[in-house]
Amino acid sequence: MGEAAKVERPARTVWLARAAIGCGVAAVLVLAAGAGLRGALVVAVGVAALVLMAVGGWWALSRRGPLRWLGALLAVAAPAAAVALYVGAGTWPWVLGSVALWAVGLWLARTALRSARRTREMPEREVDAPRRPVLIMNPRSGGGKVEKYRLAERARELGAQVVLLDPDAHQDVVELAERAVADGADLLGVAGGDGTQALVAQVAARHGLPFLVVSAGTRNHFALDLGLDRTDPARCLDALTDGVELRVDLGEVAGRAFVNNVSFGTYAEIVQNPEYRDAKAATILAMLPDLLVGYAGAQLSAEAGGERLERPQAVLVSNNPYDAGDLLDPGRRSRLDRGRLGVLGVKVDGAAQAADLALRGTSAEAVTVLVGREVLVTADVASIPVAVDGEALELDVPVRCVIRPGALRVRVPRDRPGTVAPAPALKWSRLAHLASGRTDENGGAR
Repeated sequence: MGEAAKVERPARTVWLARAAIGCGVAAVLVLAAGAGLRGALVVAVGVAALVLMAVGGWWALSRRGPLRWLGALLAVAAPAAAVALYVGAGTWPWVLGSVALWAVGLWLARTALRSARRTREMPEREVDAPRRPVLIMNPRSGGGKVEKYRLAERARELGAQVVLLDPDAHQDVVELAERAVADGADLLGVAGGDGTQALVAQVAARHGLPFLVVSAGTRNHFALDLGLDRTDPARCLDALTDGVELRVDLGEVAGRAFVNNVSFGTYAEIVQNPEYRDAKAATILAMLPDLLVGYAGAQLSAEAGGERLERPQAVLVSNNPYDAGDLLDPGRRSRLDRGRLGVLGVKVDGAAQAADLALRGTSAEAVTVLVGREVLVTADVASIPVAVDGEALELDVPVRCVIRPGALRVRVPRDRPGTVAPAPALKWSRLAHLASGRTDENGGAR
């Protein structure tokens, strides 16, 4: 960066970084003091246990019959054997103390890196309250959150028209949303899962209307990334009377909108199975061996940003990239207005790569990360299964995913939990740089 001007770091960030490094050093010293010359052996046993556990997990998922049971046994027995060795050798107090210090050090390091990272919230725009809001609600979504939190009654009290879906009959939510627009709705909202959110969001974007998200689904990924309250969906309704507006991007795959992601390969094949909804765990275990070993699905390739990914077992295309480096919580997007699609490709060829994936997460060799405005997925068959925000579809090849920057006006409550700043990938060299208390003028990560 040349001779960039130097500025002081905030004291909190500096001391967090120093404390993290101190905990890491203390973890090593505690282990060395307690285990002495056996310290290297203790570490080797721990690493071997992790590797064997990952290998066992791979066999349990990718094999059938006796080898699956052997893998499951290995995944449990490896860490148990390591603990037994530590107890037998009398080193367990030192190992436990070292692990505890290391865990605290990692937490402090993540906190320091997050506080040092300069991030901007998505810009808000002041707006008037809607006059004729219409909310579509799915009573079954999220295990019955609409009824549990009295969402329909509360929305009506705030002046909204509520359309309750019939749990026993198929209803076209796009048609319902279009009808609401034709009748004069000036805001569309959904209390339901992400798949339903995406369908109505597309209608709202098409007509330039604001869209309201009520976190009444099961996981509510879109609501999370908008900074909404997922523990109390009723708080989302505050946007009807005291709201601000965010401009966010909208993904499209083959002309259909998605607010979170589109999955190809392993997960999409599983979701396509009609037995998945009623017996998820059993269906996954039954199908994974064919999908992971000698992959029985379509042979995929994906292209984004001028780069190509060949023959992955799974591809995930997201509406804006997921925050890299936050391995303990990889499913977050701190911004939804960057105008880019994120691509995660996974290709695991054996137990060694499975172990590497378990140990290093998205930094593993088996994972490819791409970014682009357009993603083209091709295959060796005419059509492939695709999961769009968790909904199973069959689409003709090639499948084209695009991003529509700022296409969606989202109305959110002024008072909401907000998003969490992502932590960059943990690098001790960068942590040491923070601990020094100085950095370049643009906050630069080195």
